[in-house]
Amino acid sequence: MIEDLDELDRQGPLWQQIRRALIRPIADGTWAPGTKIPKEYEIIERYGAARMTVHRALRSLAAEGLVARRRRFGTVVAARPPERPVLEIWDIAAEVARAGGVHAFEILERGRVDDDPRGAPLGAAAGTPIARLLVRHFSDGEPLQIEERLINLAVVPEAETGPFADAPPGTWLVANVPWSEAEHVISAEGAAPETARLLELEPGTACLVVERRTFADQIPITWARLVHPGEKRRLVARFRPNES
Repeated sequence: MIEDLDELDRQGPLWQQIRRALIRPIADGTWAPGTKIPKEYEIIERYGAARMTVHRALRSLAAEGLVARRRRFGTVVAARPPERPVLEIWDIAAEVARAGGVHAFEILERGRVDDDPRGAPLGAAAGTPIARLLVRHFSDGEPLQIEERLINLAVVPEAETGPFADAPPGTWLVANVPWSEAEHVISAEGAAPETARLLELEPGTACLVVERRTFADQIPITWARLVHPGEKRRLVARFRPNES
């Protein structure tokens, strides 16, 4: 199992590098749900890290539901159905892996939309450099999601030319760019002809659409419009009574 872990990418804090190294075999299906991942001491030896650093990486994965820490047994890849809390920032690659599938993606379009009306949903100030990407995600070879994404290049300048060769934009942003606030808008719509073609659906098929913006200290980082076939997505929320 320890041999499945790549070298660290040397970007950002060490615990985040280890976290990303652990996510990769989960996201690509190398470690299926229920798989016992390497022990803490093995990860410590693999990367020459302190115990608390490795513990923080594992704790982060557990908090996101990617792994489950079982007393007296160890840490295993979590097995969860493909439903997500409505207000959570989720990672489509990790979600596919948790469901036992193999995730893949392709970038269909990539460019800049500075002072272009298509950059308006991001809500950035006039003149802000903005990257736009159109991405198609797959689960076991079947189209699962169309992602249109705008990224504030004043906050994330590296997004203009990289670094999405090995990880899709959403996965990379969650792992590397801190955010302090998020906004979700959820709706349903019939698949437009181009959307239907990309998702291999009949035009007009019901789709679930999630529009999401994230901010860092009120500065917009990214906006994404995520379109899924309606039958392949469930969003779940749990509430408590208002005690006021």
